[in-house]
Amino acid sequence: MKPLSAPQAYGLVVACAALLIDQAHKYWMLNVFGIGQKPPIRLLPFLDVVLSWNHGVSYSLLTAHDDVARLALLFFQLAIILGLAVWLRRTNSAVTALGLGLVIGGALGNAADRLLRGAVADFFYLHTTLPVGPLANYVFNLADVAITCGVAALLIEGLVASEAPGKSSA
Repeated sequence: MKPLSAPQAYGLVVACAALLIDQAHKYWMLNVFGIGQKPPIRLLPFLDVVLSWNHGVSYSLLTAHDDVARLALLFFQLAIILGLAVWLRRTNSAVTALGLGLVIGGALGNAADRLLRGAVADFFYLHTTLPVGPLANYVFNLADVAITCGVAALLIEGLVASEAPGKSSA
């Protein structure tokens, strides 16, 4: 196997950093700060800190409460992470590596929750009375922030990048 290129190594470091930051934050919120024993904490008129357990994926889709369903969801997550890791291994673009690293690290953080805690711990409750669709009520964690930022980086690169002749950004 050939060694990692600089962008690939960068993506791997970003993935590890996103995973470690997410898991350290979750540990602190659950075991040091004790968010589970506190009422919602208002940070802004539209943002509270709470504890919410998500047994599914985004917006609690594919909810998995029993062990078989949770294991199936975990394997589904790991298959996606593996596919993203293959993409990372093939890229020579630093922006693609950054985006993939953030998505992989965030996905691993949420998968670790599912494996270790049985559900994903979410803490930030974004809410509004405005009719803005699904973001009117959304609970998320730092892993979700990493995933969102990673997807944004990939989309922006895909929209604005111009490929040089004979060179691919993927």
